[in-house]
Amino acid sequence: MLHLTLLQTSLHWEDPTANRAMLEEKIFALPEKTDLIVLPEMFTTGFTMNAKALAEPMNLTTFRWLKQMAAQTDAVVTGSYIVQEKGQFYNRLIWMEPGGSFDVYDKRHLFRMAGEDQTYAGGTKRLVKSWRGWNICPLICYDLRFPVWSRNTGLEYDLLLYVANWPASRSTAWNALLQARAIENLSYVAGVNRVGEDGNGHRYAGDSSVIDPKGEILFRQNQTETIYQTTLSLDELRAYRERFPADRDADAFQIIG
Repeated sequence: MLHLTLLQTSLHWEDPTANRAMLEEKIFALPEKTDLIVLPEMFTTGFTMNAKALAEPMNLTTFRWLKQMAAQTDAVVTGSYIVQEKGQFYNRLIWMEPGGSFDVYDKRHLFRMAGEDQTYAGGTKRLVKSWRGWNICPLICYDLRFPVWSRNTGLEYDLLLYVANWPASRSTAWNALLQARAIENLSYVAGVNRVGEDGNGHRYAGDSSVIDPKGEILFRQNQTETIYQTTLSLDELRAYRERFPADRDADAFQIIG
């Protein structure tokens, strides 16, 4: 079993100190113990192109905060924020484990319609982490539109995560694509999106969701801030994969570039 926690919240625009304090209060108020806490994309700032002013080096304030949150909750804490490394900026997800071990995923698909591709460097490597018996693949927002990048070749993962700042104007796509990714990959899918309005006037409807491998919606919350905790069953997932082994008929492919 995996005890999963999703934090759907509004964010203070370009204010890392306020956002860390707000999220810390929510995390410490969790009603139940958990294995995995998932925060939205760019959880310290909102989805901003003001990277030069807001980026942090690795192993600084937000990184250390994640380390503290993971240690005090005995859970993985994950989400993305703006990192500067070797002269470049990244929309970087940190996977932080309670003992201080961590890994990173840099957003592969950068949202050109907002100029993200002109501000940030794109990632080149997908991340799959093993945690308490589960294999988990975390991705970021716009990655959701690109099924090849998330393809579950060889049933490599059991849970596909998306952290996002996905505007309400495109909620139909968000909801449809989360279901599609679950169905085609024979996997649980969880998407964590923010709510509220950002400094550019974009409104966010949330629609954070948990979806089972058949595409059935186990949870979806619209508009309001929420902390959702649930338990996912690996036995049920494996049983479904045995009954419906569509992965065995999947097309072989190779990602180039």
